Amino acid sequence: QVQLVESGGGLVQAGGSLRLSCAASGSIFSLATMGWYRQAPGKQRELVASITSGSNTNYADSVKGRFTVSRDNAKNTVFLQMNSLKPEDTAVYYCHASSILYRLDTWGQGTQVTVSS
Repeated sequence: QVQLVESGGGLVQAGGSLRLSCAASGSIFSLATMGWYRQAPGKQRELVASITSGSNTNYADSVKGRFTVSRDNAKNTVFLQMNSLKPEDTAVYYCHASSILYRLDTWGQGTQVTVSS
């Protein structure tokens, strides 16, 4: 069983930066694909970025060149560095851990990111 706790959200002006963290419990963190999703009011949850156990990364087109996902397996933590933030990045950001092999599909509680214009 893996539990996820996000932190690092907040209010920032357009053009600013934030770094989200997701701390995971459990021994299989290093074997899981970790994803960052976001959900804005009235919109569906969407994938922002993901990183596999082998550190292969994937990004939504809307954040490419601005966001960077990384992981520290020694600390069971995944990060999302967000630069050049835009008002349209405003959303609740969720951390997700998945592994088909280990039947893992776990969400964090979410952290609010608000970007003012």
